[in-house]
Amino acid sequence: MGGITAYGAYVPRTRLPLALISGRPAKEGGPEKAVAYYDEDAVTMAVSAALDCLTGIDRASVDAVYFASTSYPLAEKQGAALIAKALDLRRDVQTLDFSGSLRAGTGALEAATNAVAAGSLRNVLVLASDCRMGAPKGGLEPKLGDGAAAFLVGDQSPIATLEGSFSVANELQDLWRIEGEPFTHSWEDRFAIQEGYTPNIVEAIQGLLAKTGLGAGDFARAAVFAPDQRSLGGAVRQAGLDAAQVQDPFFGRLGNTGAAFAPMLTVAALESAKAGERILVAAYGDGAHALALQVTDHVEKLEPRVGVTGHLKRRRALGSYESYLRSRSLETKEWPTGSDLGLSATIRYRERDADLSFLAGRCTSCGQVHFPKPRVCIRCRTKDEWEPYRLSDRRGRLLSYTFDSFFPAPEPPTIMIMTEVDGCRVQVQLANARPEDVRLEMDVDYVFRKIHDAGGKPNYSWKASPVEPREAGA
Repeated sequence: MGGITAYGAYVPRTRLPLALISGRPAKEGGPEKAVAYYDEDAVTMAVSAALDCLTGIDRASVDAVYFASTSYPLAEKQGAALIAKALDLRRDVQTLDFSGSLRAGTGALEAATNAVAAGSLRNVLVLASDCRMGAPKGGLEPKLGDGAAAFLVGDQSPIATLEGSFSVANELQDLWRIEGEPFTHSWEDRFAIQEGYTPNIVEAIQGLLAKTGLGAGDFARAAVFAPDQRSLGGAVRQAGLDAAQVQDPFFGRLGNTGAAFAPMLTVAALESAKAGERILVAAYGDGAHALALQVTDHVEKLEPRVGVTGHLKRRRALGSYESYLRSRSLETKEWPTGSDLGLSATIRYRERDADLSFLAGRCTSCGQVHFPKPRVCIRCRTKDEWEPYRLSDRRGRLLSYTFDSFFPAPEPPTIMIMTEVDGCRVQVQLANARPEDVRLEMDVDYVFRKIHDAGGKPNYSWKASPVEPREAGA
């Protein structure tokens, strides 16, 4: 029997203290939300969550990528294919996007489970990632957060199996975003909760219990989507769940992460799950969707992941609300952003292995690693004798740095660094750092990020990120 064989998550390090939104000074320990910074979006967060999930797993074993999001920036271009390339997966990997609803994440997870159970696929990487925006100073802005979850669904040694599911469809205009608009909109809160969220989430949970023959008390944890703490409390009471069963929704620390919210809470529940326990998962959006998961003995053998809990500990608070507005390009500008064609599609295609998959070349004669791959090896002078060498899962070392105060950035300066990784030198930007954080010889990991927007399209490549002191020995 197949099921979830591994999990992972990603929470951006950048935090927006909610006090800054209302013009008050931030206080340490006060409520905040996680926000994707200027070089992050639904795609980059999905890649980071996938890397966490695939820790210690051969990427060649992945047969399919299912990507769920309501905020993928391109309307007619597949996100799953881009992510598969960034992860350097097999060329024959199946790629599918799930969108249009906040329950797209759990829908993708069930679809992957069914595909594996049917025998058509052996290992499916399921990614749910969202980066939604509420209008500045609007009612949704303090509620929405950014993040991603990842699951590997396979037919061998599952840590959790799907016992049953139940879903209801409902047409209600409570939350929506019109194509081309940056902001999610909401109808009046009382209507949205009383007519939309509460009755639908309760119906899905109770329908799951009736369908599976399980009782509310049979579940150790309930990972339940909710717009806020008060709505969550009311819904779980009506569904017959006890407050002690409810997985911490991290309100005041994370925010509602849309299609990724229920999946992220599921990851958090799995992080502390014990063999034999059951987890109830409930997602909302145009109805509701509930899943019953059974945890197996294999959960105790899974190599630890950073997960939701680990990522929440990695934080960097913004100093001002204006920094947040600049990072989302929401500040008032004298001149609108240009709409030229941007980077050459031909060049992007020719250099996709280096730019997206972060593949260097290793000389088959002497073993020297080069990035980008040249024609001639600098060490042994052999010509055109290379094998691919992936750098995205390697750890680098900072050799030199410079601060560029002229390059546009929400919080100047932009930090450019030279790194050394496996004998190869790579020049990149440094993310997740301020000038006072930089030091020579520091360890860095490589992260998939947006480099810039050009021609109305995001352009992606790799940057470096400081390794946390507690991770240096990892």
